[in-house]
Amino acid sequence: MPKKYHIKPTPTAPRFMPVGRSGIIDWEEDCLKCTTCVKKRCLYDVYKNRAYDSQTLEDSIDYQCKNCFSCIQNCPRGVLSKTINPEFLRMGDAYWKPDIIHNTWFQAETGKIPVSGAGYRGPFSGPGFDAMWTDMSEIVRPTRDGIHGREYISTGIDVGRKQRYLKFDASGNVLLEMPPLVEIPLPVIFNVLPFGNLGQGILLSMAEAARQIGSLMYVTPATYGAFLKPFKDHLIPLLPVEGLDLDAEILEGVKMVELLYAPDVLACIQQLKLRSPQLVVSVRLPLDPKARTIAADLAHAGVEVIHLFADYRGNEFVEGDAPRFVKDALREIHLHLVNVSVRDQITLIVSGGIALAEHLPKAIICGADGAAVDLPLLIALECRVCKRCVAGKSCPVSLQNIDPEYGGKRLVNLMCSWWSQLIELMGAMGIRDVRRVRGEAGRAMFFEDLERDTFGALFSNR
Repeated sequence: MPKKYHIKPTPTAPRFMPVGRSGIIDWEEDCLKCTTCVKKRCLYDVYKNRAYDSQTLEDSIDYQCKNCFSCIQNCPRGVLSKTINPEFLRMGDAYWKPDIIHNTWFQAETGKIPVSGAGYRGPFSGPGFDAMWTDMSEIVRPTRDGIHGREYISTGIDVGRKQRYLKFDASGNVLLEMPPLVEIPLPVIFNVLPFGNLGQGILLSMAEAARQIGSLMYVTPATYGAFLKPFKDHLIPLLPVEGLDLDAEILEGVKMVELLYAPDVLACIQQLKLRSPQLVVSVRLPLDPKARTIAADLAHAGVEVIHLFADYRGNEFVEGDAPRFVKDALREIHLHLVNVSVRDQITLIVSGGIALAEHLPKAIICGADGAAVDLPLLIALECRVCKRCVAGKSCPVSLQNIDPEYGGKRLVNLMCSWWSQLIELMGAMGIRDVRRVRGEAGRAMFFEDLERDTFGALFSNR
């Protein structure tokens, strides 16, 4: 058995005061000056340790408070109260909601799964991945506890093309030429970031984290520099087909390359293969209504990896009509590749809208082999998704000045949390290899399918 994969977190406090979910209002002028003030009896010492950040105009108590309400309930004068922090509500957008940002900060700081102990109090169903539930029927079996090492659970995948069958000679030697594969111990690749003040510190943070967890990261010619040379084994150059330079420095020493889809992409793949036969070549294909047919054509033509990408909110690229979410478009493409008998031969990577740890296994259940994550990496480095950088304004947390050592720890912590949640879910499903999770739609429930099967006959004529 191979050595067990493990990610070790390192608690890493934020550089700036995080925005808290709620705020405490203190009407000090009505205080009775009790000798045993409820503030002094706080179990978490939030009043004792509170501080004020003059740069971000944040009070630390808004983030440190654990919402036990002990001080509010026990103050005899009732001068303390809590309210939702308006700054918290202003973070993010309709998809990247404040709760997602808040949970990502917690994971990047601690490396732990954000469990509150109060149970899920949200709606029964919601849009996107919230309309999907996974099968937890094996959760009662303690031997499936992968985090604590009671049973080996593999999260590794092979990126590349697989043979449809094996053929041997009389001596038992394999006659077929085996395509090159890149093995990664976690089905996560660091994607190109959608926006941000992307300085050298952020790229080095990503590269260092990719090296520590054994994964890969995409890099474009515009962001590549000599400072990334020590991380060549973990880089995937993302290149346009037009004007492809086979002797470019960015191609030296890498295991995998990705090309932006274009009609003549197959000719460029052939050129890369002639130059380096052991190079795994991927094609980045936009997720739109044509993607299903194009993906099947590429798979039949021998393409090794197809990267299906949606926008950063997880929507496919369409004009006019309402776009489908990535999980629905991905399921359709996966099933189409199964029907045309090529799915097992290729690797499917998906990106766009992968915001939380739970979205990773859900994307795999929908048909992906792995996922490329982008904005969660930026959020882990304290981004608030304010998009001031898009408008050319200054970043409130100075992402352009981030220390790579600090940033690398935060990203490793985030991936530790995602890895822990992945094996927790696999253990609860009774699955010990993440490769078996791929396409296992029978181990999940989809709200749209349940609604159609239950009420479709009643309302079909309306």
